Amino acid sequence: MQRISILSFFIFSAVAFSVRGQAPTFHADVAPIVYQNCTQCHRVGEIGPMPFTTYEEVSEHGAFISYVTSMGYMPPWTPDPEFATLRGERFLTASQIEVLSDWYDAGMPEGNPADNPGLPEFPEGSQIGEPDLVLEMPEPYAHGGDMQEQYQVFVLETGVTEETEIRAVEIRPGNSAIAHHTLIAYTESPTSIAGAEALDAADPELGYESFGDYGVNVEDFLFGGWVPGSSPTEFPSTIGKKIGPDGRLLLQMHYGPSAVDETDLTHLNLFFAEDPIQREVDLLLMTVNSLTEPFFIPANETPTFHGIFEIEDDISVLSITPHCHLLGQAWEVYAVSANGSDTIPMISIPEWDFNWQGIFSYPALKHIPAGYKIHAFCTYDNTANNPNNPNDPPEWMSWGDLTGDEMFVVFFQFVDYLPGDENIALSTADEDTRIVYQTDNLFPAWPNPNRSGREVTIGFHLNEGADVTLDLLDFRGRLVDAWMPEQSFPAGHHQQTFVLGELNAGTYFYRMTTSLGTVRSHVIQVID
Repeated sequence: MQRISILSFFIFSAVAFSVRGQAPTFHADVAPIVYQNCTQCHRVGEIGPMPFTTYEEVSEHGAFISYVTSMGYMPPWTPDPEFATLRGERFLTASQIEVLSDWYDAGMPEGNPADNPGLPEFPEGSQIGEPDLVLEMPEPYAHGGDMQEQYQVFVLETGVTEETEIRAVEIRPGNSAIAHHTLIAYTESPTSIAGAEALDAADPELGYESFGDYGVNVEDFLFGGWVPGSSPTEFPSTIGKKIGPDGRLLLQMHYGPSAVDETDLTHLNLFFAEDPIQREVDLLLMTVNSLTEPFFIPANETPTFHGIFEIEDDISVLSITPHCHLLGQAWEVYAVSANGSDTIPMISIPEWDFNWQGIFSYPALKHIPAGYKIHAFCTYDNTANNPNNPNDPPEWMSWGDLTGDEMFVVFFQFVDYLPGDENIALSTADEDTRIVYQTDNLFPAWPNPNRSGREVTIGFHLNEGADVTLDLLDFRGRLVDAWMPEQSFPAGHHQQTFVLGELNAGTYFYRMTTSLGTVRSHVIQVID
């Protein structure tokens, strides 16, 4: 299956609702899968788009949906949720998988259309709102149909006339058939800018070739990034990036091999900060230089490499990005105190999938104190048993930028630690962690999953003042708790805290209704 086709079923199966004692029906139990998580999907084996927004569209592929979710192939979420909690997790529990299976086995009943929670509204050209600035490649790039991969860097002027603070970065690949991943760097160095422009002028193609890096030194190696399935990079209030009129953004596109000629016109959405940036996001990079042994992978072996580096000053980590290639099998990353008494789990990927990498952010800033050491383990399978092995028979492997080579890299985006950082959640919107949206929005609950009797915090944003109602509903759309009867709020960000009543473990959703006609809902999971 092509990567673009797999994505469709990740979107479909991102959320499922549990039912006991009866066959699941589309609207009451399965509809939230589609209506809360899908804008436009793709038919299996084809490049053409197919929407998954109605019962008819979804039931057409019921057999395949049941199959790929039951075998754990979909949705493509590789981190272990039991090891560390990450933002935007998209995995199915056993009970949720059973809902999809039961629905298919029961003949895919539609259910009552009145239970349909409705489609959310998504902005066009962006996942998160109206960008303040859109930058794109000077013209479409032509990628030849010669089955060769290519790293091409494009020099972009910032488009600003003064120093500008950035709260969110969103990369929009123009052609997902060839776009493998994207990195963006930023530099204000006249020497680096002149070097990049010279490389651009010397390359007969649009942009210039540079495998792995940008070909010049940069101050910010990871200004932004994209891999299939990743979300835009958003920062909490007072944390972000800065660009100036004399700086340059270097857009590195990794294009995969193609049997036919393709073109791509990728663009970049920038969202300006409303609150002054007090801390700029920085980058730590663990590479083979941190390994306890040389990075050589013998043929017919499955070695594990161990990287270590010490944190010199207290930091707050926003995101983590492990990276290897086709021989990679598993990652585990954690931080340990100097005396060994405290361990901070950071990420575990038991089954690495090169086609579904990610820039994984945390739901709250993760404090790593000074003196702690970060340990990263990656296992590689360089045997004939690895179906992804690029060599047949296996050959010894070492560092290289091509997909057929191998890597050991972990990116950590961080800011200098300040007291209270642990309480700054990246998945809610309040006066301390504000993300500005162009439409009324209901934000993910925190914490989620949660337990009966515990507090849960709900954030929402209003474009203009309105009366707001917040309700908790069960998986069939029945009212469980009227959290907040109609109450007036001015325009802006708001946050309310509620106590979860005595609820059975399972999946619920909470709904915001406004007097202006806005209806938004999100899922919350209650666990034992």
